[in-house]
Amino acid sequence: MAAFVVLLRGINLGSQRRVAMGDLRDLLEQDLGFTGVRTLLQSGNVVLQADAAAEALRERLESALEARFGFPIEVFVRTAEELEAVVAADPHREVAEDPKRSLVAFLASEPDPAAVEELLARDLGDERVAARGRELYFWCPGGVQSSAAMKAASDPRLGTSATVRNWRTVTRLLALAREG
Repeated sequence: MAAFVVLLRGINLGSQRRVAMGDLRDLLEQDLGFTGVRTLLQSGNVVLQADAAAEALRERLESALEARFGFPIEVFVRTAEELEAVVAADPHREVAEDPKRSLVAFLASEPDPAAVEELLARDLGDERVAARGRELYFWCPGGVQSSAAMKAASDPRLGTSATVRNWRTVTRLLALAREG
């Protein structure tokens, strides 16, 4: 059994696309048979144990979630080792004082290299962006709401979709994954 971190995109942001974490845990444990299921916050953060490859797990989860909740939910899966590498590679550790303003965009696939190059070349003032594999790292000292850098996470030129978590959530998920 391997530990996986599962991130659900776009749930519980308003009155629609609601997914209760208790219902999510029931689906994952009782219906799908995963073990060690733990959720964090209400935004679709899950740690679980599974005997599966990440891509097969993602496909199975997306199908089961849509069947259970009645709408498609995009799923992003990282192994515990992959999340460990995301945290170890933190390019903003020297400047990011507030973990709520330091964020990671988890991408569904490798982004278009030209779009990443363009993003990294933008003048973003005090904000910073870094790219590593299937992740983009953001430091938004003025806040996330009006961040020019954060708008880039959903830029269609990247050629992939993303879900974003703040640094506090990322490190808490890693701690849960380490617990096994």
